[in-house]
Amino acid sequence: MQQLSMFDMMGEPTMRTMPLAGRVRPKTLEEFVGQEHLLGPGCMLRTLIENDRISSMIFWGPPGVGKTTLASIIAGQTKSEFINFSAVTSGIKEIKDVMKQSEDAAMRGIRTVLFVDEIHRFNKAQQDAFLPYVEKGSIILIGATTENPSFEVNGALLSRCKVFVLKPLTEENIKTLLKHALTSPDGFGNNNVTMSDDQIGAIAAFANGDARTALNTLEMAVLNGTISASGITVTDEQVTQCISRKSLLYDKNGEEHYNLISALHKSMRNSDPDAAIYWALRMLDSGDDPLYIARRMVRFASEDVGIADSNALAVAINVYQACHYLGVPECNVHIAHAAAYLAMAPKSNALEVATMEVNADLRGGQAAPVPLWIRNAPTKLMADLDYGKGYRYAHNYEGALTPMPCLPESLAGREYYRPKNSGAEEAVAKRLEEIKAWKEAHKDEWSTEKG
Repeated sequence: MQQLSMFDMMGEPTMRTMPLAGRVRPKTLEEFVGQEHLLGPGCMLRTLIENDRISSMIFWGPPGVGKTTLASIIAGQTKSEFINFSAVTSGIKEIKDVMKQSEDAAMRGIRTVLFVDEIHRFNKAQQDAFLPYVEKGSIILIGATTENPSFEVNGALLSRCKVFVLKPLTEENIKTLLKHALTSPDGFGNNNVTMSDDQIGAIAAFANGDARTALNTLEMAVLNGTISASGITVTDEQVTQCISRKSLLYDKNGEEHYNLISALHKSMRNSDPDAAIYWALRMLDSGDDPLYIARRMVRFASEDVGIADSNALAVAINVYQACHYLGVPECNVHIAHAAAYLAMAPKSNALEVATMEVNADLRGGQAAPVPLWIRNAPTKLMADLDYGKGYRYAHNYEGALTPMPCLPESLAGREYYRPKNSGAEEAVAKRLEEIKAWKEAHKDEWSTEKG
């Protein structure tokens, strides 16, 4: 079988080194994916572009949602010169040079769209340098920022720009982009790449709304695919390797260290104070740092005891402080104190389960936006965007209860914390049942208000 390199299959030289995201970057509004609330038929930004009535604006949104691409499309559709300007590598001198270039172009009847990436990184003096040119109309300034422009863009400049909020791309948006990249001649269309819908879906979920991350991950998967004369096949294992987020392991010499801490942890979990004290003191005798042992006990207090006995956390932290003050060998009795207390405490892993389930949702792409009604609105711009609209201050209501949901809408109804009938958590479970029953009975009040 002939072994082909990826470069042998890519085409002309300029396409060999350009990242996939650059090769398949959309060039027209029709090719652009996402931001339907701005670019859908009849929407404000689309209307401004199609009628060639654009003015200076700020694109505010997370990475990889199309801010640079959209600015480039605007310049092309309005027949303007496009200058891509980075706040990371430019200063006052570069700003003035670009402004002179723009004014020279204006004298020849050419309009300039100046795209300033990461405009929030410019200081006040640098941002002020744009003002006279924006006011004169020498340039159409399009700034891009991942930070709230209310805080990061000068008020004088912000007042002269329309702010457009770009949203994270949906998984369907990302899948559309990935499938286009696999079939487009500018992407891998000439390479006959074989990937399943599940693999594409896994990459889309991993990207968490970021097209650049998705395309970079796809490129890595394809470049590591199995090449044959008929094309490239990407396996599930290769995709998994590309989307895994592995942490570096801290490797302390000696397996016995980990065996001992495992024995201590499991003895406390199994409510065996004799074994817990034995293994804790065995670790001290083996030369383990008492502060390490105490830190593991602090973790155990929330992971395995939790709200069943919240005092367990206080005991563990106090023992840590005692070990810090006294050191070995005097702190051995404090280590024994914590081991026995934690072993005898009622057990609940409800907090640990909740933590794992939340983390699983976050890794699965559920880093959803904060609902507008529980966002603060310290600036007029944020209030105009409905930040805080409809918020209910619980203390103003009987029982400090309202039917207002606080989870993102995509996670509505999700239950992470499920208390057990153990120790103090039994009362907590009863209280939580009462709260949920009340909210269920009053949910129509919120639906009516938001409807």
